Amino acid sequence: MRVFLGMAAKRAGVDIGQSLSLARSLLGDVFPVPLETVDAAEWAGRRAALLAWSNEEGADARPPLIVREDHGGLAMTGTLASQRDVRRLIQAPDLNDVMADLSGCFSAVRVAEGELQAATASTRALSVFYAENEDLHLVGTRALHVHLVANGGKVAWNEVALQTMIRQGYFLSDETPYQGVTALGPSSVINIKDGRRRITTRPLPPALPAPTSARARRQSIRQLSDALVAAVEPLQAVSEPVNLALTGGRDSRLMAALLHAGRVPFRATTNGLDTHPDVIIAREIAARLRIHHTVIPPVQTEAKDAVLVPHPSVRTYEVVRACEGMTSAYESIVDYRPYSTMPTMSGQSGEILRGGFLYSQGQTTGKAMRRRVEDFFLKSEPLFTDEANEHARSLAEPWLRRVGENPWEVLDHLYVTYRVGRWHAAARTGSLRRGDPVQPFLDNRVVIEALSLDQQWRHSEEVVYELISRLAPGLQEIELEGKPWRFQAGEAKAQRRWWQRKPPVRTSTPPAPKRGNNWNWRTSPGPHLSALLGEFVLERADALACLVRGDELTAFFSEPVVKQPALAWNLYTVAALLTGVFPGKPPAITDPVRIEILRET
Repeated sequence: MRVFLGMAAKRAGVDIGQSLSLARSLLGDVFPVPLETVDAAEWAGRRAALLAWSNEEGADARPPLIVREDHGGLAMTGTLASQRDVRRLIQAPDLNDVMADLSGCFSAVRVAEGELQAATASTRALSVFYAENEDLHLVGTRALHVHLVANGGKVAWNEVALQTMIRQGYFLSDETPYQGVTALGPSSVINIKDGRRRITTRPLPPALPAPTSARARRQSIRQLSDALVAAVEPLQAVSEPVNLALTGGRDSRLMAALLHAGRVPFRATTNGLDTHPDVIIAREIAARLRIHHTVIPPVQTEAKDAVLVPHPSVRTYEVVRACEGMTSAYESIVDYRPYSTMPTMSGQSGEILRGGFLYSQGQTTGKAMRRRVEDFFLKSEPLFTDEANEHARSLAEPWLRRVGENPWEVLDHLYVTYRVGRWHAAARTGSLRRGDPVQPFLDNRVVIEALSLDQQWRHSEEVVYELISRLAPGLQEIELEGKPWRFQAGEAKAQRRWWQRKPPVRTSTPPAPKRGNNWNWRTSPGPHLSALLGEFVLERADALACLVRGDELTAFFSEPVVKQPALAWNLYTVAALLTGVFPGKPPAITDPVRIEILRET
């Protein structure tokens, strides 16, 4: 993981030395790794500076923390498909000149005397935050760091912005929990020069009409397939196999097919009980590809009638520390381990290839899609105060205006802009601490190619199906966990399709895996965990009074088992945040919580 902080004076005569000292002193609060594992680098002039830290010891193939040039330096986090592109980033007169052409998942900060630039790629999966005070402009990769330096080391909450954290568990805006700190948008460049700040943004590409001929469809699939293969080509030279988190779904299966087609050595890991469909189906995929497969079961009691999970206070502290209050403790964040150069992958954010939020959209009428957008921004409206609801409506308004013009595009772009650009960007911090996962679905070129395809075609799931069949023929026929391929639902399978050059060979089909118990403790928390969540939140109702109504809050936790576990965790997270859970010492509680496993009858 890499942490950067850049600063530029607003005018001549401003001494940046004190702010540099403050930034260095705050590292323990903003870099969620043991400080003894951290290396540092700096570039400092009279009116601008760039500080960089990393825990990537042993990652020799990575660019230096700061790539220096005659009059400045460049810092880059994430991965580029070609290391030659590092030179393009540092030599371009303006980062706007090159960002659209680069393949990879990355962000960049560049400094020169009197000038500071920072840029995000098309998903902003690697965040950049910015703020200012009377003397300085600041940009950085950790929102809390930017805020504390701008605010003299003190925390000031952007309370009304946290309403969306309670509703959704992440931000549906460019806001942060910290007053005055904003997330830079996707495909954006911030340029600070001579004390003035300018931000330019490239709009996400519009989708082209669906191809109408078999040849045009093949060409579209080929272009996206080629972009995916190019994204993993650097992995062909890895010294040890890539570890793929494999489930029974669509997206990690496409990753397996991609690694197979790209001739990248890899192995697979699946988390879950032996009876879970993810485990059963992942075993079949691994057997078909002849790769090593490991199953990691959850921690259970000796009698295997319950699971043991961290106490909510422990879980929340770790999530807030890693994700800076921009992801709910409902989410399972990868815990810290020493940095490893072993490349890892998963199917996370593969929904980009299936239409973004359209992938889970049942009814596709304009009315239904508008209702979906309203629910994103105004979910659980009776729970919230008038001020919180008014703020939510102001955030929803531009998206609701677009729904009337092109509802398919709205659900597609909402996903990239916020689900990936805010939730995924925050949640992946946990994994970045222990390695640099390669994520082809978030590759700049892949995203641009995918968003250029018709949303209704991607929503049908035929694009992903055909990609898998092109990259690893036969893998697309193994049963899916959950619902079948959308474009095949209710239809008899054709004996021969356009992508097959000859009739399929008849082979014996293995029986479908028996469905197991897919119980999950997060969605079925039981009475004990529900009581722990409710007690904590209700004790801190005063801190939440600016966001939620007290009577509604009491009613929400009145049942023995909470009916909306995610909302309960979201409330717990924001309550902890506003009452100072972090920065601070870890909670003293160490005993895990026992949750009984609900068996199917």
